[in-house]
Order: sequence, then structure tokens, then C-alpha cells
Amino acid sequence: MTTILITTATGETGRPMVDYLLKEGFHVRAMVRTDDERAQRLRDKGAEVVFGDLLNFRDVRAAMEGVQRAYFNYPVGDGLVEAAVMFAQAAKEQNLELIVNMSHIQSRSHARSKATQSHWLSEQIFDWSGIPTTNLRITFFMQWLLYISGLIRYGRYAMPFNADSRFAPIAGRDIALTAAKIFANPEQHGGQTYTLTGPVEYSHEELAAEVSRVLGKDLPFEQVTVTTFLELIGLADDTAKLKHFEAVTIDQQEGRLAGISDAAPKIIGQPLSTVEEFINEHRSLFELDYSKTAA
Repeated sequence: MTTILITTATGETGRPMVDYLLKEGFHVRAMVRTDDERAQRLRDKGAEVVFGDLLNFRDVRAAMEGVQRAYFNYPVGDGLVEAAVMFAQAAKEQNLELIVNMSHIQSRSHARSKATQSHWLSEQIFDWSGIPTTNLRITFFMQWLLYISGLIRYGRYAMPFNADSRFAPIAGRDIALTAAKIFANPEQHGGQTYTLTGPVEYSHEELAAEVSRVLGKDLPFEQVTVTTFLELIGLADDTAKLKHFEAVTIDQQEGRLAGISDAAPKIIGQPLSTVEEFINEHRSLFELDYSKTAA
């Protein structure tokens, strides 16, 4: 049976990817940092759970042992290039059939954001390794809306981006399903780079209006500084995200996240989730529970 290693397995793409791959009959090894309730849920579904740090070569080697295909995903923060080097080396030692690598839609050698430039360098590292790799260049997740769900509950919609900047947000589960389909057919997708977006392009102001429509509440778009945004969502001390988001605001103004790609629906063979579907799926996070408020 083919074993697929999923890193960040409790995250927005890793968790549904584990589900999809298990349903397709693969043996899934889920790599996580902590043995908590989320890890136990993965075990309960049938995944093999291993613990480790992507910046610890011993952990990466152990997680990769006996694996045929692997998903590489690294959060915004320092260490991405080093993690990619270790991952590529361990993959080479195991002679993997395929790596699926999570990257940025605006990936380029001269990116303003160190995180985005590191994603481009990681793409080169996997290419040098000789292991067939599929790079997924992703736009903003719909999960960005969850960052501000606490604000939305009280009638506020704040983002650190220009109101007119355009993008087509994609749901994490659609990225996960795309990757799962790629894992199921490595010969077709190895060596390819795909740009993944959602089905509809919005400006930030238009997206605020769509969220308002679906929730039936007035949510005028409010642009705030990146510093204020991080304070609002409880990440005031996250310097890596501060620098990255500041750079991405310029990427947005330059149109580097604009446009729609049909790669994901072609690969998965079905329409992608809409913003309305995403909001309705997570509706309880966007609305006040008046019974608790009254209590």
C-alpha cells in the first residue's frame, strides 16, 4: 500500500487532505507537532500519527522512512528554506515518487516578502533534488475570513489591504482535494506548477459586501495598518507575519494576486467552494450566540 506523508496535518489543508486520502485507500502518515485532541482525531480516522519538527533533520528522516509520496507545507515564519533542504534530502534518500509543495501565487526570485522569496527558493531546491515535485502556487485562503470572525460578529470588517486590490479566495478543503487528486496520479502531475485560485475574483471591498449579503448584516470595508490588523487578531508579536503582510499589501496593489485559474476545478473534476458556501459552513463563527450573550 502506498504511504503518503502529510505535514502540518492538523492545519487547514493537511486535515482535509488526510480525510480525502484515507477515503481513497492510501496509508496516511500524519506529521504533527503536538499530541493533542486534533492528533487523536486523526488517529481515530485511521491515520498513522507521528510527531516531529520540520526543522529537525532526525525528525524529518524518521517521518519519511518507508514513504512513497509527501506533502510539504510550512507556515509563514523563519526557517522555510532550511526545512525544504532537509525535506528534499530525506525525500531523495527514500527515492520518493512525488512531493507536493505548497507555495505562494506571487512566488518569484525578487519577491519583497522574505517568506514568498523563500517559497520560490524551496521550489528550486525540490527541482535540484531530482524528486518529481508539483508546486501549488496558492492565492489567499477563504480562511482569512475566520481571522476576523470575531470582528464580524460585532459588525466590523477590517483588513490590511487596499479596498480595490483584487484576488479570488480559495477554500482550504479545495486545495486539499486538489493535492489528494495529484497524489493519486503522480505520473501526470510530477514536475508541474499550478496556480490555484477560487472561482470568483473580488476586490476586498466587494468581498466585504458579499459577506454582508450572506450574513444579512452591514459590514463596511475598513482598511487598517498591518500592525493594527495583527493586534486585532491577537498576533501583535508575530514579526514574520508583520513583514510578510506588509510586503503582500504591495503585491496586491501591483495585481500579483489578481485573476482566476481553472487548474483546481480541472484537477478535481468539480466546482470549487463559493464564499457563500464557506460562510454558511462556518456560520456559527460569524454570528453572535444571543442565548450566551443574554446569560
